[in-house]
Amino acid sequence: METRDEVLLQLRPEIPSATFNDQMSDAEYFQNNTLRPVVKLQKNLLLAAFRNYVRKHKNVFYDLSVEKRMDYIDNAIHKDMKFRNSLKGMVIGQFTLYEYETYINDSSALNKRMMNIVIERLKSNVQLLEPEFA
Repeated sequence: METRDEVLLQLRPEIPSATFNDQMSDAEYFQNNTLRPVVKLQKNLLLAAFRNYVRKHKNVFYDLSVEKRMDYIDNAIHKDMKFRNSLKGMVIGQFTLYEYETYINDSSALNKRMMNIVIERLKSNVQLLEPEFA
């Protein structure tokens, strides 16, 4: 029988552009080895969560220009701590036990990296945030 950690690792997509070398910091290694694959795996859930956030805030997002939508994504994640913590939970919940132990040793720096990756993932998929894709 496979363990939870083995199943989680099998689910993750590979990211061919992720690079690894001896000069990397531990945080950069964690970012490329754990955060990027988990955020990619959770893309649809993160998009659904953002659509729900927009709906709860009266769909103002859909009336904005593309540039303003990018700012809205930034502001939503940086300023709404409840929403930010919800997104963090979606990512952290996909960590193995070892990854979680690594994460808690430097959670502040890793949270910053995590949220930057989530923001970029949402921005790069902004067209999927349109109501017709919901």
